[in-house]
Amino acid sequence: MKCLIVGAGPTGLTAALEFARQGILVRIVDAKDAPSPLSRAVGILPKSIEILHRSGVDERIIKESVAYTTLHMFRGKQKLLTLPVPTLSDGKHFMLGLPQNRTEHLMSERLKELGVVVEYGQKVTTVTTSEEGAAVTFSDGTSDTYDWVIAADGVRSTVREALGVEFFGYELDEDWSIADVELGSGYEPVIHTWLLKGNNKERDALIMIPIAEGRVRLVSSTPDSLAAIPMKLDVKNVRRSGVFKISVRQATHYVKGRVLLAGDAAHAHSPVGGRGMNIGIEDAAEAVEAILNNSVSQYEHARKKVAEGVIFSTETARKMLVSNNPFVAVFLRLATWCLEHIPFLREKFFRLAARVE
Repeated sequence: MKCLIVGAGPTGLTAALEFARQGILVRIVDAKDAPSPLSRAVGILPKSIEILHRSGVDERIIKESVAYTTLHMFRGKQKLLTLPVPTLSDGKHFMLGLPQNRTEHLMSERLKELGVVVEYGQKVTTVTTSEEGAAVTFSDGTSDTYDWVIAADGVRSTVREALGVEFFGYELDEDWSIADVELGSGYEPVIHTWLLKGNNKERDALIMIPIAEGRVRLVSSTPDSLAAIPMKLDVKNVRRSGVFKISVRQATHYVKGRVLLAGDAAHAHSPVGGRGMNIGIEDAAEAVEAILNNSVSQYEHARKKVAEGVIFSTETARKMLVSNNPFVAVFLRLATWCLEHIPFLREKFFRLAARVE
């Protein structure tokens, strides 16, 4: 079987690992000249660890990542809750934190051990497909045909565009911002969430999540997440900062001929909940299984349904976080009280948030 993976982020690397661990050495290409130094996604959920266990990457990730101990949530200056983050009853961590570039490095390292090396600087320029195969042309002028192609080349997927697959949805009006910050002191493996007053009809939301020893990620619904944080930080270095728009979109088709879309190439949604990278890893594993089990016809329906659920839940959570509605405020107070005082509900909450049910 001759397969091509387009994109060497966590989604594409997972697909290549899933093939390689079963003795199928695929070609994996990426348009970038080298691995990205950016941290992008940081949260790794239990389902992703289960998938990466199959190829032997899980222990490397667990060893290097941050296991969270506590979750704090504030509405303005009022603390809504302080929750110890449990190790779930089956021994799984709620979520691990690791910069995406390190996750990709560990995955690429294992992939190389299995006999596959990422080809950087190879951009796909054209793709044509039929029921028999897919013909692909690259930026260096070469071309080849493949039995199957998995497109994991992100929100601006060249493969999706080349196939003429629509990416319907919308973009939120407000600017969101991100900053990766190294702290001189005061670091704790604790997640902080603030629901701030804001200048518009909605509140502003800000999340601070540890991603490595002495290093945190800030994400905010404001143009400057570092300026928005309502606590004093001992900032030693700002490794990265920037502004972005949230897109909420889904491809009309996940399968076209012999091409399967996966990860951000198939869907985009809010970063609230840390599902982006994780759903991509799940897509990749399901895409490989569908190809090997001759069940590609079922892949689109199954993964679209999952993505629709994630889009709904992340948008619901985002809207609640920034809502100024007094009824939402009352609901949050009641919900947080229940989480703090009822162990069964707390366990249920973390298991649902970690997608282990």
